[in-house]
Amino acid sequence: MRRLSGRFRSALIIGLQGIRARKTRTLLSMVSLFLGVLAVVVVQAGASIANRALVSDIELAMAVDGTTIIGMPMQPKATAIVLDTVHGRSDAVAMLGLQAIIGEPNVSPVNPGASPFDENWGGGMVCYGNGPCEPTDANAAAPPGQAVEIRLTAMTADVRPFRPLRPQTGQWLEFATVPSMAPRLVVNLEAAKGFERYKVPAEMRIGGAAANITPQFVGVVDDGDMQPRAYVRLDELTAWLPPANLADPNTGGDMQVLVSPGSPVEQVLTAKLKGIGSETWTQTIDAKKDRENELRLFRLVFLAMASLVLLIGVAGILNVGLATVGERVEEFALRRAVGTPRMLLAGIVLAETLLTGLFTAAVAIGVSAAGLKAVTVLFGDSEPFLQGMQFPWEAGVAGIIAGIAAGVLGGFVPALRAAGIPIATVMRA
Repeated sequence: MRRLSGRFRSALIIGLQGIRARKTRTLLSMVSLFLGVLAVVVVQAGASIANRALVSDIELAMAVDGTTIIGMPMQPKATAIVLDTVHGRSDAVAMLGLQAIIGEPNVSPVNPGASPFDENWGGGMVCYGNGPCEPTDANAAAPPGQAVEIRLTAMTADVRPFRPLRPQTGQWLEFATVPSMAPRLVVNLEAAKGFERYKVPAEMRIGGAAANITPQFVGVVDDGDMQPRAYVRLDELTAWLPPANLADPNTGGDMQVLVSPGSPVEQVLTAKLKGIGSETWTQTIDAKKDRENELRLFRLVFLAMASLVLLIGVAGILNVGLATVGERVEEFALRRAVGTPRMLLAGIVLAETLLTGLFTAAVAIGVSAAGLKAVTVLFGDSEPFLQGMQFPWEAGVAGIIAGIAAGVLGGFVPALRAAGIPIATVMRA
């Protein structure tokens, strides 16, 4: 074992000396190999970034991995059970979705059905004074006016641990303070676009509310939703909309409960809802698994392309290595004459190519990491998933493996040739 260790150390030392003595050829080998290793690193890093982008979009629109979503129609008994079960808990949050109209009363909204402002999905509601809201189809005579229809999400607690909404301007809702009589709203980007485009009165109407509400707009978030939406604390909304009216058909509502992994809320809540005959559906978010096949195919295709580029670099190392061995025939023959084993001669050549591959991998990894850092600085504000992005360790490992593989493949034939040089060659020299 000591003998093997000594030979290995000797091969490394002599290999380093050979690299120092032939800097130009080493540089040429690194240049020919650089693009191949860089391609492997970039593909692996790109796959990791794509995975993060895909998962980030799913987390934004639905919930983080492992979260269980329990959905159900908004009915009086079911609503009361849900609110009682999740009250005061941090491992579950209930989200009640309502239709609301902000702006002039007794008019049709500019975006019926809370449709995006550049589209028209039809449908929608009209709210007359403080009375109930009715479908626009039943009130076709309602004139168009300065009013915007939105989806209103009322929350029992902060939803951001489950859905990492991205703040844009202003502030998020504070759940530790006393409820405000003027409900505070945080709108999404689509709603903010509508309120900027249409100057509507700050008067909100919801079916079943005791009176029209004057909301406070406190912030804007990116929630990945194409519909105009606003978020509000449920306890601030119930000051105007009694809990008994939350399940009123005129509100056009739905309800979801987001539950943390391992929380007992899921079992307790589903048992209670089943006991009253309420229909529920359950989904556990597993974004990585859902996207696994898609990402695997993406990675394999581009790794195949990168491997072709890497083989070109291997061919370059092979040519340089063969030329170098041809010039060092007398040196290797002399070493054989003084008792150097053939394995050590092969190890010297292989050590040079391996070290060249590792040096090239280090440069490629450094360039890739610097490039990723530049991308996060330049585009981090416009692409939130890039914020805080670190260079993926998988890409670094892939680069090192690619460098080692290229060194072995490119140096194997020259190493065999060096080991086969006969001692008699030094006599002819």
